[in-house]
Amino acid sequence: MTETVLVTGGTGFVAGWCIVELLNRGYAVRTTIRSPAKELAARAAVARGGASDDGLSFAIADLTAEDGWDAAMAGCDYVLHVASPLGGPDPADRNAYVGPARDGTLRVLRAAVAAGVRRVVMTSAAATARPPLSSDTVSDETMWADPDDPQFDAYRVSKILAERAAWDFMRQEGGTTEFATVLPGAVFGPILAAETLGSVRIIEGLTQGRPPVIPPLGFWVVDVRDLADAHIRAMTTPEAAGERFIAAGEFLWMADIARALRSGLGARGRKVPTRTLPAFILQLLLPFQPQLKPLAPLLGRQFRLTSEKARRVLGFTPRPATTTVVDCAESLLATTGPARA
Repeated sequence: MTETVLVTGGTGFVAGWCIVELLNRGYAVRTTIRSPAKELAARAAVARGGASDDGLSFAIADLTAEDGWDAAMAGCDYVLHVASPLGGPDPADRNAYVGPARDGTLRVLRAAVAAGVRRVVMTSAAATARPPLSSDTVSDETMWADPDDPQFDAYRVSKILAERAAWDFMRQEGGTTEFATVLPGAVFGPILAAETLGSVRIIEGLTQGRPPVIPPLGFWVVDVRDLADAHIRAMTTPEAAGERFIAAGEFLWMADIARALRSGLGARGRKVPTRTLPAFILQLLLPFQPQLKPLAPLLGRQFRLTSEKARRVLGFTPRPATTTVVDCAESLLATTGPARA
């Protein structure tokens, strides 16, 4: 009998690739969308990813509301909880996203447990396992980040508290439903829709010459295709139950990403900036650029982390990060057209 997987947030970047991979592997997929109007876009994204949508169905459910979740879960064997709502009156407020992310996660888990779902895999973030800046410690899955640490912005604070709440709930009320979390680094790779770029906006900006001078920032890169595979492995691997998995490949500075784009895109990468901005100059500019203040703790820092557990338990094998960022840019140019490149 074909197994059914519910994927939350079907129009999202990561969710889209999870849906494509699941369909290609023979699963029936049900995905949540906030309104029926989103269905055509989701189906088009699946087609761009190279999968048939014959096994795809939709449920109307919103992480910020109770309605629809019981119906969405009915008959599902597994859940990939990928979506995380972004909302709040003031994005500069470090707690602005906490309520929607935490409450939405608990809605999903309650419905999954009530429906007798076999296992839920939740998308968290590598930052949820990051120690204080002063510790010089390698991040692994045994660590929990402090949400009050000033290095974290509103989005990452919401991820920390949502994952904590999820583990607390599943320990106390999870019953026979198993649980695992995947903690990705910066997610790049080919896009399926121009409307849901997320972290891909960094690559989009570079292809368009923004910022004109490259800041000393870096990322642990994970390809969205490898991340989707990691989710499915966490869903099906018996040893993955009750575990957290950091999913990250190589670390690249933005200057490394820019060089890879100029080399990989050739003439189409002519707008990618070449000049770099030293950290001390950027620090001097921070008082005059409020939007850059959240980046202050991250300038010039390469956080150390390990994805050894995901490699060992899940067989996680990330592709080269330079391949990921060039493939990402290629898809952006194909989707948005040369005028924006």
